Amino acid sequence: MDRLSLHAEERTILGKKVKKLRQEGKLPGHVFGKGLDGEIVTVNAKDFLQTFHQAGETGLIDLKIGSEKVRPVLVRDVQHDPVSGQPIHIDFYQVNLTEKVKVSVPLVLVGEEPESIHLGEAIVLQTLNEVEVEALPTDLVEKIEVDISLLKQIDDAIAVEQLKYDRDKLTINADPEEIVVKLAPAVSAETEKLLEEEAAEKAAQEAEAAAAAEGEPRPEGREEGVVPAEGEEAAPAEGEVSAGGEAPAEAEQPAKDGEK
Repeated sequence: MDRLSLHAEERTILGKKVKKLRQEGKLPGHVFGKGLDGEIVTVNAKDFLQTFHQAGETGLIDLKIGSEKVRPVLVRDVQHDPVSGQPIHIDFYQVNLTEKVKVSVPLVLVGEEPESIHLGEAIVLQTLNEVEVEALPTDLVEKIEVDISLLKQIDDAIAVEQLKYDRDKLTINADPEEIVVKLAPAVSAETEKLLEEEAAEKAAQEAEAAAAAEGEPRPEGREEGVVPAEGEEAAPAEGEVSAGGEAPAEAEQPAKDGEK
């Protein structure tokens, strides 16, 4: 990656007063490094955003402080305003060009998508988005590309050990067998089974609700729709015992001839 440069000025303003610097289009920053004394600086906000867009967190920047100092740095952290999202402070990490550093490098998918994706039969599933690499500051890369055109069949995968990078300059600190990306079914077997179980459960609930809606058969002799008034008991149907425990008396029959 090409070396970039960014101009900075020594800063004497601290605390809440740095708000005025931001209003003037400047960003406060802090330069630190292993075995080095820290230094506080300011940079032009517009110039920083342009440089950071190119360098990211792995690009080496020559931070020119005033007219004499030049410090090789990496952007270690950028703090943002939680409301506006604009940067408000920068941490620059000064590196030793002869010592290796560890940084996270993004894994970027490239290449033509397999035909099965366009047919809706499969999806590209990326399970690892970045890896930690160890290298000299001058050998750091912006990204590592992953060619997904190598994926042909369902369950084809690309592991860390299959990534293409300069192994003489970079060391990836990750399990070589860890999967970076794979070609997975559009609907996995687990998901399909879960959907089937949910459909069966829904059908059972609907059947139960339909049976309950039919209701229980009415007792014989009870008229449909007749509801006893509040405080009254329903008249017992023919053959039923009243609330008092006695069956209704039978109607008297006229005596027949010859009977007394």
